[in-house]
Amino acid sequence: MMKQGLPASSSSLLLLLFLFLCFSYAIAFIPPHIHLNHLSQGRYLTNQELWFNQTLDHFSPYDHRQFRQRYYEFLDNFRIPDGPIFLVIGGEGTCNGISNNYIAVLAKKFGAAVVSLEHRYYGASTPFDTLSSENLKYLSSKQALFDLAVFRKYYQDSLNAKLNRTGGENPWFFFGGSYAGALSAWFRLKFPHLTCGSLASSAVVRAIQDFTEFDQQIGESAGAECKAALQETTQLIETKLATDGKALRAIFNADDLEVDGDFLYYLADAAVIAFQYGNPDKLCNPLVDAKKAGEDLVGVYAKYVKEYYVGTFGVNVQIYDQEYLKRTAIDEDSSSRLWWFQVCTEVAYFQVAPSNDSIRSSKVDTKYHLDLCKNVFGDGVFPDVDATNLYYGGTKIAGSKIIFTNGSQDPWRHASKQTSSTDMPSYLITCNNCGHCTDLSGCPQSPSNIEGNEKNCSSPDAVHKVRQKVQDDMDLWLSECIDTGRSYI
Repeated sequence: MMKQGLPASSSSLLLLLFLFLCFSYAIAFIPPHIHLNHLSQGRYLTNQELWFNQTLDHFSPYDHRQFRQRYYEFLDNFRIPDGPIFLVIGGEGTCNGISNNYIAVLAKKFGAAVVSLEHRYYGASTPFDTLSSENLKYLSSKQALFDLAVFRKYYQDSLNAKLNRTGGENPWFFFGGSYAGALSAWFRLKFPHLTCGSLASSAVVRAIQDFTEFDQQIGESAGAECKAALQETTQLIETKLATDGKALRAIFNADDLEVDGDFLYYLADAAVIAFQYGNPDKLCNPLVDAKKAGEDLVGVYAKYVKEYYVGTFGVNVQIYDQEYLKRTAIDEDSSSRLWWFQVCTEVAYFQVAPSNDSIRSSKVDTKYHLDLCKNVFGDGVFPDVDATNLYYGGTKIAGSKIIFTNGSQDPWRHASKQTSSTDMPSYLITCNNCGHCTDLSGCPQSPSNIEGNEKNCSSPDAVHKVRQKVQDDMDLWLSECIDTGRSYI
């Protein structure tokens, strides 16, 4: 059953509330696959929910169904009436508010209002009461881009009404990280007239079926000693899995992961997270020390997985269970099923083991991923990565005024655009703990530091230099928008 959009009376009341809030003040793949929501004080500029009615299917002239989509706004820095509007794109997880990361610093500098739209289906912005495969057919990046375009018009019109002006246009700038970073780049590509530019942080713009570079980057980021310890640990795990899998699973508190591939994928992800989010020492130091001392590497790794990945990072082991992913009920773990659907239909990013010198188990291969897609979502579901790259361009994206940023230790950067041009600069932040969305989050990347503070990065100056370049690009492109009186040139 589809959820209903707002009734006219509720819509009007919320609009009035929105208009009141606008000037009551003195005016962000997380990575693919794993998402954290930190609610501690100061991590959000606002978590005041607002709603509007969104079109369910932007590509049908006959289907006029709508659903409620959640968004947020932060207006403390807004320079009335002509300040820019920063749109922070919600990605593949629940959006609980506008994060107080480096975008907050940019908002102060440019006198910008900040708004953020939750991605369709994720969090509270779900069109249906269940997440059956049939109900997921409107979940795609293409629909999400049109969501952003419709929301931009709605918000601009609402602002114009408050300012008692007709047809006014504030300069807009879009932001996103990881998958949302790809959406930010793709929005500028497909709707260049609706934004002055985009920041695409750790943007995974290239759909990849066999993403072997991912594992290779983990090895490079780990360094020789840690890489060797990780590889030996994987070999020991594979041996124990073959002889006494039940006892091995128990060591990791992963008894429910009965499929070997699910279990091994879980263990591989646990290692990835240390490098992806700027905490390599959490993993490497105990493993390297254990290897030198001749201690039980599997036991040391299990301790890391349980204490850091599950304990500190808060991962639910069940999201790796294919039977659990089949669940169509909507709950706090629904994001995993939803993201796998996007993986299995559009982008893949299959993190498969390279043919040699791999860190993850070779059992985490292409067949494992394709079988998962079929098992969880049904026959005929597979990612057409060629069609996705044909539609968006992959790393040959023919856009303009898009800033690409990546961290040197981030395995996802190999799905991003790393070559630079005048109209689409690409900046690599190089340091020992510079991972996913370092430019926005600082170090470590999760939980994000207040205002993206870079002081804990191994090279704060490297982060600062890239941020200055980002500011310079934004300053130029926003100025060009203002000079022409529109959001594009």
